[in-house]
Amino acid sequence: MSASLYEPTAPLPDPAVTPLLVPGEATALLDDYRPGEDRFLATPGRTLLARGTAATVPHGSRPVAQRVRELLGARRRAGDPAPVVVGSLPFAPDAPPALAVPRSVRWAPPLHQDPLIALPVPDDEDTGWQVREVPSAERYGEAVAAAVARLRAEEFDKVVLARTLELTAPREPDLPAMLRRLARRDPSGYTFAVPSGAGRTLIGASPELLVARRAGRLTANPLAGSAPRSGDLAEDVRRAAALLESPKDLHEHAVVVDAVRAALAPYCVRLDVPERPTLVRTAALWHLSTTVTGELADPAVTALELAGAMHPTPAVCGTPTGVARSVIAASEPFDRGPYTGMVGWQDADGDGEWVVTIRCAEAAGRMLRLFAGAGVVAASTPQAETAETAAKFRTFLSAVGAAL
Repeated sequence: MSASLYEPTAPLPDPAVTPLLVPGEATALLDDYRPGEDRFLATPGRTLLARGTAATVPHGSRPVAQRVRELLGARRRAGDPAPVVVGSLPFAPDAPPALAVPRSVRWAPPLHQDPLIALPVPDDEDTGWQVREVPSAERYGEAVAAAVARLRAEEFDKVVLARTLELTAPREPDLPAMLRRLARRDPSGYTFAVPSGAGRTLIGASPELLVARRAGRLTANPLAGSAPRSGDLAEDVRRAAALLESPKDLHEHAVVVDAVRAALAPYCVRLDVPERPTLVRTAALWHLSTTVTGELADPAVTALELAGAMHPTPAVCGTPTGVARSVIAASEPFDRGPYTGMVGWQDADGDGEWVVTIRCAEAAGRMLRLFAGAGVVAASTPQAETAETAAKFRTFLSAVGAAL
Protein backbone atom coordinates (compact mmCIF):
# COMPACT_ATOMS: atom_id res chain seq x y z
CA MET A 1 0.00 0.00 0.00
CA SER A 2 1.53 3.31 -1.02
CA ALA A 3 1.14 6.73 0.50
CA SER A 4 -0.26 9.71 -1.36
CA LEU A 5 2.33 10.88 -3.87
CA TYR A 6 2.95 14.60 -4.24
CA GLU A 7 5.60 15.31 -6.83
CA PRO A 8 6.99 18.90 -6.95
CA THR A 9 4.11 19.87 -9.27
CA ALA A 10 1.48 19.12 -6.59
CA PRO A 11 0.22 21.68 -4.07
CA LEU A 12 1.41 21.42 -0.48
CA PRO A 13 -1.22 19.70 1.69
CA ASP A 14 -2.89 21.96 4.24
CA PRO A 15 -2.37 20.58 7.78
CA ALA A 16 -5.54 22.34 8.92
CA VAL A 17 -7.56 20.07 6.62
CA THR A 18 -6.27 16.56 7.23
CA PRO A 19 -7.22 14.25 4.35
CA LEU A 20 -9.01 10.98 5.03
CA LEU A 21 -6.41 8.45 6.06
CA VAL A 22 -6.08 5.12 4.31
CA PRO A 23 -4.61 2.62 6.81
CA GLY A 24 -0.92 2.33 6.06
CA GLU A 25 -0.71 5.61 4.14
CA ALA A 26 1.67 7.28 6.60
CA THR A 27 3.54 4.19 7.75
CA ALA A 28 4.30 3.40 4.10
CA LEU A 29 6.55 6.46 4.00
CA LEU A 30 8.24 5.35 7.21
CA ASP A 31 8.80 1.87 5.78
CA ASP A 32 10.11 3.26 2.48
CA TYR A 33 12.87 5.37 4.07
CA ARG A 34 16.39 4.48 2.95
CA PRO A 35 19.56 6.15 4.25
CA GLY A 36 21.67 8.18 1.87
CA GLU A 37 19.70 10.84 0.02
CA ASP A 38 16.27 10.18 1.57
CA ARG A 39 14.96 12.73 4.07
CA PHE A 40 12.18 11.64 6.41
CA LEU A 41 10.21 13.91 8.75
CA ALA A 42 7.07 13.10 10.73
CA THR A 43 5.27 15.85 12.66
CA PRO A 44 1.90 16.04 14.42
CA GLY A 45 0.46 17.51 11.21
CA ARG A 46 2.04 15.48 8.40
CA THR A 47 4.49 12.82 7.28
CA LEU A 48 7.09 13.64 4.61
CA LEU A 49 9.51 11.48 2.63
CA ALA A 50 11.81 13.41 0.28
CA ARG A 51 13.89 11.49 -2.23
CA GLY A 52 17.04 12.53 -4.06
CA THR A 53 18.67 15.95 -4.37
CA ALA A 54 17.76 18.46 -7.09
CA ALA A 55 19.68 21.37 -5.53
CA THR A 56 21.47 22.20 -2.28
CA VAL A 57 21.42 25.38 -0.22
CA PRO A 58 24.92 26.89 -0.54
CA HIS A 59 27.09 27.84 2.41
CA GLY A 60 27.87 31.54 2.70
CA SER A 61 27.99 34.64 4.85
CA ARG A 62 24.47 35.84 4.05
CA PRO A 63 21.61 34.70 6.35
CA VAL A 64 20.58 31.15 5.58
CA ALA A 65 16.90 32.20 5.36
CA GLN A 66 17.84 34.53 2.51
CA ARG A 67 19.77 31.79 0.71
CA VAL A 68 16.81 29.42 1.07
CA ARG A 69 14.35 32.04 -0.20
CA GLU A 70 16.52 32.72 -3.26
CA LEU A 71 16.98 29.03 -4.08
CA LEU A 72 13.26 28.27 -3.79
CA GLY A 73 12.43 31.34 -5.88
CA ALA A 74 14.86 30.26 -8.57
CA ARG A 75 13.42 26.73 -8.61
CA ARG A 76 9.91 28.12 -8.99
CA ARG A 77 10.94 30.44 -11.84
CA ALA A 78 12.61 27.46 -13.53
CA GLY A 79 9.26 25.68 -13.71
CA ASP A 80 8.90 23.84 -10.41
CA PRO A 81 5.61 25.20 -9.01
CA ALA A 82 6.00 23.76 -5.50
CA PRO A 83 9.67 23.48 -4.48
CA VAL A 84 10.48 22.52 -0.89
CA VAL A 85 13.70 22.68 1.13
CA VAL A 86 14.23 19.85 3.65
CA GLY A 87 17.09 19.16 6.05
CA SER A 88 18.95 20.46 9.08
CA LEU A 89 20.98 23.40 10.34
CA PRO A 90 23.76 23.09 12.95
CA PHE A 91 24.08 24.70 16.37
CA ALA A 92 26.99 26.91 15.30
CA PRO A 93 25.72 29.87 13.24
CA ASP A 94 28.73 29.86 10.89
CA ALA A 95 28.72 26.11 10.13
CA PRO A 96 27.42 24.82 6.76
CA PRO A 97 23.72 23.87 6.53
CA ALA A 98 22.56 20.46 5.34
CA LEU A 99 19.53 21.66 3.36
CA ALA A 100 18.39 20.52 -0.07
CA VAL A 101 15.56 20.70 -2.58
CA PRO A 102 14.67 17.03 -3.21
CA ARG A 103 13.86 15.56 -6.60
CA SER A 104 10.46 14.39 -5.33
CA VAL A 105 8.41 14.62 -2.15
CA ARG A 106 5.70 12.30 -0.88
CA TRP A 107 3.28 13.60 1.78
CA ALA A 108 0.84 11.74 3.99
CA PRO A 109 -1.25 12.51 7.08
CA PRO A 110 0.46 12.25 10.48
CA LEU A 111 1.75 8.94 11.80
CA HIS A 112 -0.38 9.09 14.94
CA GLN A 113 -3.54 8.90 12.77
CA ASP A 114 -2.36 5.77 10.98
CA PRO A 115 -3.69 2.68 12.82
CA LEU A 116 -0.78 0.59 11.54
CA ILE A 117 1.67 2.63 13.65
CA ALA A 118 0.42 0.63 16.66
CA LEU A 119 1.72 -2.64 15.23
CA PRO A 120 4.81 -3.89 17.08
CA VAL A 121 8.21 -3.99 15.40
CA PRO A 122 10.83 -6.66 16.08
CA ASP A 123 13.29 -5.92 18.85
CA ASP A 124 16.71 -4.80 17.75
CA GLU A 125 19.17 -7.62 17.18
CA ASP A 126 22.09 -7.83 19.58
CA THR A 127 24.40 -5.35 17.88
CA GLY A 128 27.15 -5.69 20.45
CA TRP A 129 27.44 -1.97 21.11
CA GLN A 130 30.49 -0.62 22.88
CA VAL A 131 29.56 2.54 24.77
CA ARG A 132 31.92 5.39 25.61
CA GLU A 133 30.83 8.47 27.57
CA VAL A 134 32.23 11.82 26.36
CA PRO A 135 32.70 13.37 28.86
CA SER A 136 32.27 10.84 31.65
CA ALA A 137 29.34 11.33 34.01
CA GLU A 138 31.82 12.41 36.69
CA ARG A 139 33.45 15.06 34.48
CA TYR A 140 30.05 16.24 33.33
CA GLY A 141 29.00 16.72 36.95
CA GLU A 142 32.16 18.74 37.57
CA ALA A 143 31.31 21.02 34.62
CA VAL A 144 27.80 21.52 36.02
CA ALA A 145 29.21 22.37 39.46
CA ALA A 146 31.60 24.91 37.95
CA ALA A 147 28.76 26.53 36.01
CA VAL A 148 26.53 26.65 39.10
CA ALA A 149 29.28 28.49 41.02
CA ARG A 150 29.42 31.15 38.29
CA LEU A 151 25.63 31.33 38.12
CA ARG A 152 25.41 31.96 41.86
CA ALA A 153 27.98 34.72 41.38
CA GLU A 154 25.47 36.16 38.85
CA GLU A 155 27.90 36.04 35.90
CA PHE A 156 25.06 34.78 33.69
CA ASP A 157 21.51 33.41 34.05
CA LYS A 158 21.51 29.95 32.49
CA VAL A 159 23.60 27.57 30.41
CA VAL A 160 22.72 24.26 28.76
CA LEU A 161 25.52 21.71 29.08
CA ALA A 162 25.50 18.53 27.03
CA ARG A 163 27.31 15.22 26.97
CA THR A 164 27.52 12.43 24.41
CA LEU A 165 27.59 8.67 24.18
CA GLU A 166 29.70 7.16 21.41
CA LEU A 167 28.27 3.77 20.43
CA THR A 168 30.41 1.54 18.22
CA ALA A 169 29.23 -1.76 16.72
CA PRO A 170 30.93 -4.56 14.77
CA ARG A 171 28.72 -3.69 11.78
CA GLU A 172 26.76 -0.70 10.52
CA PRO A 173 23.45 -0.25 12.36
CA ASP A 174 20.09 -0.73 10.65
CA LEU A 175 18.99 2.92 10.46
CA PRO A 176 15.54 2.26 8.87
CA ALA A 177 14.69 -0.16 11.70
CA MET A 178 15.97 2.35 14.24
CA LEU A 179 13.78 5.07 12.71
CA ARG A 180 10.71 2.82 12.84
CA ARG A 181 11.25 2.10 16.54
CA LEU A 182 11.69 5.80 17.32
CA ALA A 183 8.51 6.69 15.42
CA ARG A 184 6.43 4.00 17.10
CA ARG A 185 7.71 5.00 20.54
CA ASP A 186 6.15 8.48 20.15
CA PRO A 187 4.11 8.80 16.92
CA SER A 188 2.74 12.21 17.99
CA GLY A 189 6.20 13.78 18.18
CA TYR A 190 8.74 14.91 15.60
CA THR A 191 10.70 12.00 14.14
CA PHE A 192 13.41 12.60 11.54
CA ALA A 193 16.24 11.08 9.55
CA VAL A 194 18.19 13.37 7.19
CA PRO A 195 21.72 13.48 5.74
CA SER A 196 23.90 15.74 7.90
CA GLY A 197 27.12 15.58 5.89
CA ALA A 198 29.20 13.23 3.76
CA GLY A 199 28.47 9.70 4.99
CA ARG A 200 26.53 10.96 8.03
CA THR A 201 22.85 10.72 8.99
CA LEU A 202 21.07 12.72 11.67
CA ILE A 203 18.32 10.61 13.22
CA GLY A 204 16.09 11.30 16.19
CA ALA A 205 12.72 12.00 17.79
CA SER A 206 12.39 15.53 19.16
CA PRO A 207 9.52 16.67 21.38
CA GLU A 208 10.07 20.38 20.67
CA LEU A 209 8.70 22.56 17.87
CA LEU A 210 10.85 25.65 17.40
CA VAL A 211 8.39 27.39 15.07
CA ALA A 212 5.78 26.60 12.43
CA ARG A 213 4.36 29.15 9.98
CA ARG A 214 1.37 28.91 7.70
CA ALA A 215 -0.40 31.71 5.83
CA GLY A 216 0.76 34.51 8.10
CA ARG A 217 0.25 32.64 11.39
CA LEU A 218 2.94 31.18 13.62
CA THR A 219 3.17 28.65 16.42
CA ALA A 220 6.11 28.03 18.74
CA ASN A 221 6.29 25.49 21.55
CA PRO A 222 9.26 26.03 23.87
CA LEU A 223 10.01 23.26 26.35
CA ALA A 224 12.22 23.73 29.41
CA GLY A 225 12.12 22.04 32.79
CA SER A 226 11.95 18.25 32.86
CA ALA A 227 11.33 15.29 35.14
CA PRO A 228 11.91 11.57 34.43
CA ARG A 229 8.82 9.40 33.93
CA SER A 230 8.10 6.47 36.23
CA GLY A 231 6.68 3.08 35.38
CA ASP A 232 4.52 3.31 38.51
CA LEU A 233 1.37 5.30 37.71
CA ALA A 234 1.05 6.97 41.11
CA GLU A 235 4.72 7.97 41.15
CA ASP A 236 4.49 9.20 37.54
CA VAL A 237 1.57 11.47 38.46
CA ARG A 238 3.43 12.72 41.55
CA ARG A 239 6.47 13.63 39.44
CA ALA A 240 4.32 15.49 36.93
CA ALA A 241 2.56 17.47 39.67
CA ALA A 242 5.89 18.28 41.36
CA LEU A 243 7.31 19.56 38.08
CA LEU A 244 4.40 21.99 37.70
CA GLU A 245 5.25 23.45 41.14
CA SER A 246 9.06 23.31 40.99
CA PRO A 247 10.51 26.84 41.47
CA LYS A 248 13.77 25.82 39.77
CA ASP A 249 12.02 24.36 36.69
CA LEU A 250 9.44 27.14 36.48
CA HIS A 251 12.25 29.71 36.51
CA GLU A 252 14.16 27.81 33.83
CA HIS A 253 11.00 27.65 31.71
CA ALA A 254 10.18 31.33 32.19
CA VAL A 255 13.64 32.33 30.95
CA VAL A 256 13.03 30.44 27.72
CA VAL A 257 9.49 31.73 27.20
CA ASP A 258 10.60 35.32 27.78
CA ALA A 259 13.32 34.90 25.14
CA VAL A 260 10.83 33.44 22.65
CA ARG A 261 8.43 36.32 23.28
CA ALA A 262 11.19 38.89 22.79
CA ALA A 263 12.35 37.24 19.55
CA LEU A 264 8.90 36.90 17.95
CA ALA A 265 7.14 40.08 19.14
CA PRO A 266 8.84 42.37 16.54
CA TYR A 267 7.38 40.22 13.74
CA CYS A 268 3.80 40.13 15.03
CA VAL A 269 0.71 42.29 15.25
CA ARG A 270 -0.57 39.82 17.83
CA LEU A 271 1.33 37.38 20.02
CA ASP A 272 -0.43 35.17 22.58
CA VAL A 273 1.73 33.78 25.39
CA PRO A 274 -0.04 31.82 28.17
CA GLU A 275 0.82 32.92 31.69
CA ARG A 276 1.61 29.44 33.00
CA PRO A 277 3.08 26.35 31.36
CA THR A 278 1.34 23.04 30.91
CA LEU A 279 2.79 19.53 30.76
CA VAL A 280 3.72 17.40 27.79
CA ARG A 281 5.04 13.89 28.06
CA THR A 282 7.32 11.65 26.06
CA ALA A 283 8.05 8.01 26.79
CA ALA A 284 10.94 9.00 29.07
CA LEU A 285 10.21 12.50 30.40
CA TRP A 286 7.68 15.08 31.52
CA HIS A 287 8.33 18.59 30.16
CA LEU A 288 7.02 22.03 31.01
CA SER A 289 5.49 23.39 27.80
CA THR A 290 4.10 26.72 26.55
CA THR A 291 2.35 27.06 23.19
CA VAL A 292 2.90 30.52 21.71
CA THR A 293 0.76 31.68 18.78
CA GLY A 294 0.85 34.85 16.73
CA GLU A 295 -0.17 36.73 13.61
CA LEU A 296 2.59 38.13 11.43
CA ALA A 297 2.74 41.84 10.66
CA ASP A 298 4.48 41.07 7.36
CA PRO A 299 3.13 37.90 5.69
CA ALA A 300 6.31 37.68 3.61
CA VAL A 301 8.37 36.69 6.67
CA THR A 302 9.27 33.01 6.28
CA ALA A 303 9.32 30.14 8.76
CA LEU A 304 13.11 30.00 8.59
CA GLU A 305 13.44 33.73 9.25
CA LEU A 306 11.36 33.27 12.40
CA ALA A 307 13.40 30.23 13.40
CA GLY A 308 16.63 32.15 12.86
CA ALA A 309 15.39 34.97 15.08
CA MET A 310 14.79 32.48 17.90
CA HIS A 311 17.80 30.20 17.49
CA PRO A 312 19.42 29.34 19.78
CA THR A 313 16.82 29.67 22.52
CA PRO A 314 17.88 29.48 26.18
CA ALA A 315 16.40 25.95 26.15
CA VAL A 316 19.41 24.69 24.17
CA CYS A 317 22.07 27.33 24.81
CA GLY A 318 21.44 29.62 27.78
CA THR A 319 21.31 33.32 28.50
CA PRO A 320 22.85 35.74 27.79
CA THR A 321 23.52 33.87 24.55
CA GLY A 322 27.11 35.03 24.00
CA VAL A 323 28.24 34.15 27.51
CA ALA A 324 26.42 30.80 27.39
CA ARG A 325 28.10 29.93 24.09
CA SER A 326 31.52 30.64 25.61
CA VAL A 327 30.73 28.45 28.65
CA ILE A 328 29.57 25.65 26.34
CA ALA A 329 32.75 25.88 24.25
CA ALA A 330 34.92 25.72 27.40
CA SER A 331 32.92 22.93 29.06
CA GLU A 332 32.01 20.47 26.28
CA PRO A 333 34.88 18.37 24.86
CA PHE A 334 33.14 17.85 21.49
CA ASP A 335 31.59 19.76 18.59
CA ARG A 336 27.79 19.74 18.82
CA GLY A 337 27.42 19.65 15.05
CA PRO A 338 23.69 19.36 14.24
CA TYR A 339 22.71 18.75 17.88
CA THR A 340 20.61 21.67 19.25
CA GLY A 341 20.34 23.08 15.75
CA MET A 342 17.09 22.69 13.83
CA VAL A 343 15.57 20.24 11.38
CA GLY A 344 12.54 20.73 9.17
CA TRP A 345 11.13 21.96 5.87
CA GLN A 346 9.99 25.13 4.09
CA ASP A 347 8.19 25.82 0.82
CA ALA A 348 8.50 28.73 -1.61
CA ASP A 349 5.60 30.58 0.06
CA GLY A 350 7.53 30.65 3.33
CA ASP A 351 5.39 28.08 5.11
CA GLY A 352 7.19 25.39 7.05
CA GLU A 353 8.05 23.69 10.33
CA TRP A 354 11.38 23.80 12.17
CA VAL A 355 12.05 21.52 15.11
CA VAL A 356 14.74 21.76 17.77
CA THR A 357 17.28 18.99 17.10
CA ILE A 358 17.32 17.10 20.40
CA ARG A 359 16.84 13.42 21.40
CA CYS A 360 19.02 12.56 18.44
CA ALA A 361 22.14 10.83 17.22
CA GLU A 362 24.49 11.22 14.29
CA ALA A 363 25.35 7.98 12.50
CA ALA A 364 28.57 7.50 10.55
CA GLY A 365 29.62 4.02 9.52
CA ARG A 366 29.65 1.71 12.53
CA MET A 367 29.37 4.54 15.05
CA LEU A 368 26.45 6.40 16.57
CA ARG A 369 27.03 9.56 18.57
CA LEU A 370 24.14 10.30 20.92
CA PHE A 371 23.56 13.72 22.52
CA ALA A 372 21.73 14.88 25.64
CA GLY A 373 21.81 18.14 27.57
CA ALA A 374 20.33 19.76 30.65
CA GLY A 375 19.57 23.36 31.55
CA VAL A 376 21.79 24.57 34.37
CA VAL A 377 20.62 27.43 36.63
CA ALA A 378 21.74 28.59 40.07
CA ALA A 379 19.50 26.02 41.80
CA SER A 380 20.87 23.08 39.75
CA THR A 381 22.86 20.20 41.20
CA PRO A 382 25.35 17.96 39.36
CA GLN A 383 23.44 14.84 40.42
CA ALA A 384 20.08 16.07 39.09
CA GLU A 385 21.43 17.30 35.75
CA THR A 386 23.43 14.11 35.18
CA ALA A 387 20.29 12.08 35.90
CA GLU A 388 18.31 14.25 33.49
CA THR A 389 20.75 13.61 30.64
CA ALA A 390 20.66 9.89 31.41
CA ALA A 391 16.84 9.95 31.14
CA LYS A 392 17.07 11.78 27.82
CA PHE A 393 19.52 9.21 26.47
CA ARG A 394 16.98 6.46 27.13
CA THR A 395 14.78 7.58 24.21
CA PHE A 396 17.48 6.63 21.77
CA LEU A 397 19.14 3.79 23.67
CA SER A 398 15.83 1.91 23.66
CA ALA A 399 15.67 2.26 19.87
CA VAL A 400 19.11 0.73 19.35
CA GLY A 401 19.04 -1.98 22.01
CA ALA A 402 21.81 -0.46 24.15
CA ALA A 403 22.01 0.59 27.80
CA LEU A 404 23.88 3.21 29.78
